Amino acid sequence: MTPLASNGSERLVKSRQRVADHGEVFTPEPIVDAMLNLVKAETERIDSRFLETACGSGNFLVQVLRRKLAAVETKFGTSEFEKRHYALLGIMCIYGIELLPDNIVECRENMLEILSDYLGVDETEDFFRAGAFVLSQNIVHGDALTMLTSDGQPIAFAEWGYLGKGKFQRRDFLFDTLTQSAAFSVEGNLFADLGMHEIFKPLKSYAAMSVSDLASLAVVKSVATLTTDTA
Repeated sequence: MTPLASNGSERLVKSRQRVADHGEVFTPEPIVDAMLNLVKAETERIDSRFLETACGSGNFLVQVLRRKLAAVETKFGTSEFEKRHYALLGIMCIYGIELLPDNIVECRENMLEILSDYLGVDETEDFFRAGAFVLSQNIVHGDALTMLTSDGQPIAFAEWGYLGKGKFQRRDFLFDTLTQSAAFSVEGNLFADLGMHEIFKPLKSYAAMSVSDLASLAVVKSVATLTTDTA
């Protein structure tokens, strides 16, 4: 989220040096909300997917998550089981790429705090740990322009889906491949007649997983320990 100045107002830059080196300027919350309102219906759909390619500390992603959780409450608020699983699905459908490591930590922390506050869980509980693991996969330390992670590997994203009855599916795709979807669908393109399933083959598919399965993949003392992405 946008850091605060000493007077409580939003601070739009962390330092002049970071602006000079990386062009880092935070977007004020009213502008974030106005921009998200342009795609309001999608921001309020639990399973719609959002990617912010320079996510900073999560200004946009945090607001998307809040809208998704509001939709969860409206649709599943009377069922604690469904509410918890669809809240986790909401965070599964939000993605970010960020160049600066401190922003990665802050973004994950900010999003996990919102999820845990909504569900009323802490780091000793499976839903907290599952959320932390998902964020370690979805919020990537890397460069969207080169499509490489901070350690020089091709950026890949997990596509999550909820199968019902507490089970989730996961398939991994290369970011480079996913960005080609628009080009492949253009009429007259060499690949225009191919189905998407023929072009976008996952790098890896996983067996269905429960919340406890996901939680077991996370060794969580704090979100800061998840600055290195785990596969």
